[in-house]
Amino acid sequence: MPDPSLQVSRAAAEMYPDVFTDAALAALNDLAPLDAARQAVMASRLDRRRRRADSRQPLDFLAADGVIPRTGIVVRDARAGRFTGSTIPADLQRQWIQGTGPAAKPREPLERSIRNVAYALLSGADGWMFDGEDALGQLGTMSLDNQRNLRLAIARDAAFMSVAEQVAGEMNRWSDGFFGRDIVSDWRTQLDVTTVIFRARGLHLDDRHVRWLHGGGFSASIVDAALYVVHNHEALRARGASIVLYLPKIQTAEEAALWHEILTALERHVGLFIGTIKTYVLVEQVEACFQLMEIRAALGPRFVGFNTGRWDYINSVSDALAWNPSFINPNIDAVTMTYGYMRAYEDRVRRAVNTPDEAGQCALWQGGMEPNIPVGSAAGVAAGMTRAVAGATREQAAGASGKWVAHWKMVHIVRPVWEKVGDANQLGRAFTPLEYDAAAAAGLTALEPAPRTIRGARDLISVGVQYGNAFLQGMQAAALKPADFFGNDDVLYLMEDMATGEIRLSILWEWLHKGATLTEDDAATGVKTGDVFTQALFARLLDEEYRKLLAASNRDVHDDSKRTTVPIARAIVDAYVNDPVKLPWYIDLLNATLSVTDLAEAERRIGHLATTFSSGNARVTENLDFVV
Repeated sequence: MPDPSLQVSRAAAEMYPDVFTDAALAALNDLAPLDAARQAVMASRLDRRRRRADSRQPLDFLAADGVIPRTGIVVRDARAGRFTGSTIPADLQRQWIQGTGPAAKPREPLERSIRNVAYALLSGADGWMFDGEDALGQLGTMSLDNQRNLRLAIARDAAFMSVAEQVAGEMNRWSDGFFGRDIVSDWRTQLDVTTVIFRARGLHLDDRHVRWLHGGGFSASIVDAALYVVHNHEALRARGASIVLYLPKIQTAEEAALWHEILTALERHVGLFIGTIKTYVLVEQVEACFQLMEIRAALGPRFVGFNTGRWDYINSVSDALAWNPSFINPNIDAVTMTYGYMRAYEDRVRRAVNTPDEAGQCALWQGGMEPNIPVGSAAGVAAGMTRAVAGATREQAAGASGKWVAHWKMVHIVRPVWEKVGDANQLGRAFTPLEYDAAAAAGLTALEPAPRTIRGARDLISVGVQYGNAFLQGMQAAALKPADFFGNDDVLYLMEDMATGEIRLSILWEWLHKGATLTEDDAATGVKTGDVFTQALFARLLDEEYRKLLAASNRDVHDDSKRTTVPIARAIVDAYVNDPVKLPWYIDLLNATLSVTDLAEAERRIGHLATTFSSGNARVTENLDFVV
């Protein structure tokens, strides 16, 4: 029975009795005490951030003789591999291509919403990370549709199987035109090829449908993990499939240890052996890159690998160094995985996974996201696919056991890079041991010369506003490109999610508040090389890019959003970038205005979040529209 100290929103309780079952509520009740530790750990995050800014102290490695909080593991032992890790389960041994995306569509009935799962499981990907976080719209009850659809698909419910058969035909019709062949031969058999992986929301987020009786927010991480495992562990185990989670936004080994406690409590609750639930960790936060081996050790018998994502990581570096006036990023498209601090980050991850534990076991490295999708002109698609294959080839040569793609159409375009090599993975490749000295620390925040231009600023502003609009419309993943390229099919749309919105606003904040100098002349604005990115220039560019969005066709900017969510998205960008106190998360502003269409009310909420943070170093994270 539900714990009387927890509340489930009225809509969730009435519409999703198959998600909030007695078994699921009992698990939430059992895990609820861990939310206090989660809130304390999140408070310590903000405290570290504030102290670094106050003392102008750069990030550094942990003291070697210290103990990882919430564990008994000494830091030097973790670095030396003196801990027991995990064997890699059979269905994770080969993960050449993992697709990513949610298991649901916004505002769609079941038969349309569940198509997302069918596309994923029929795609030919080795694994699919069904996203509960960055690519999943939080509008209304979409997170619960995500859970419902996964439960039905994993159970091979008739409602899912009927849709899967239809989707298989559609996928083959596309592939016959693109490849000249089918990509799905036996659709029923194909469903069992792809390993199901679930990404829970990060520790920093509150759930929108479950809260404490007193009104405080409750952990989205606990809700996501509990609902997914309670509903699916029996069906997955009966098929011999692993229960696998991706853990996002981890900043420290202490946070990883808390995740281990949450998952251990969940395993005990449902009767699984400790370590049954396997975990990848997304290295999305620069602080985590200073504690990679410690994170591996803290997760111990359930840790299987790291993933190197680009966008979140860039944002985290920007945020961690917001206090440093000399750290200013260039144009976003210059910060690739081979750029300065990104190159050091990737190298550190690949060396960490190939450091053996006490049993000689290494871990997996899943490469980053391929955002290109094969939609556009013939020339545009050809160029985009060439870039995609080149990126995959570089990562494979660097030691990645696989990579991500953002769309099912990309699976068979990129997967041949690993098929040609043939090795299931690259476990145990020889790399030099990790260093923990000043030079290694400096490399993780190293800048390199690169352009900083008006074109780059327009990209940041245009896509930043468009992403906010997409989120507020219920699409947390959306195909976007700068407004100047609307109608130009040679320039492909890229799949953008929460992380890409975060980094665009962070870079704009840097440019404005650190007095960034521009590196090229721009005739349209009169900017000269060496001019400073000023508040007046930002205001002008924001106004110009906003007007382009209002004038765009319905294909690029939905007409029904131009008088509702587009103005709110603009207001959020304006407030975030101009605020002298850098807010830690763009998503807080989006979540707070998610169900709002009135600009004045949205601006009131934006002001409330900004004031609360600047006056008390506290985030507003609970659902402001929770209905009991």
